[in-house]
Amino acid sequence: MTKEKNYDPLQGFRRISEMWERQLNGMLYMITDNNEFVRLLSVGTDSHARYMERLRKNQELMAGVMNIPTKKDIANVAKLSLQTEEKIDILEEQVWNLQDSLESLSTGNVAMFQDMVTIIKQIKEESAFIQNEIQNLRQEISQLTDIKQELAALKKLVQPVQTKKRGNELVLTGTGSEDGRG
Repeated sequence: MTKEKNYDPLQGFRRISEMWERQLNGMLYMITDNNEFVRLLSVGTDSHARYMERLRKNQELMAGVMNIPTKKDIANVAKLSLQTEEKIDILEEQVWNLQDSLESLSTGNVAMFQDMVTIIKQIKEESAFIQNEIQNLRQEISQLTDIKQELAALKKLVQPVQTKKRGNELVLTGTGSEDGRG
């Protein structure tokens, strides 16, 4: 029996790419090991950073002139929208707390108003009772004044009779004296 090998077209490609990778890694290692290259690379990255900073400033300036938002403007808007969402959430919580406290106050107020209504009813009943008592007292006072007037009238009638009796008694005692004067 012979062994049949299956041909894999990607296997050759893998071998070639691995060889290239090793050669490139070796070359990059040798280049980065060189001090001149490192200095040159440092100068290049510094100049690139300055160029990018200048480009960013020019973009912002042009965007400001053309009234186009920049990345910074969009980031600020996003930050502001997050802050407003947080503030809205806080306000919603405060509104919910106020609603809860108002509900508890309203139930407390209902109980208080019911108590006030019962107290007012009791006061009305007591005031009606007092009014009735005052009316009874007025009637009794009017009856007493009537009795007082009747007594005064009787007293006036009785006084002349008593003064006549006294005058008669005085006369009688004076006539019955023993010395005969009289």
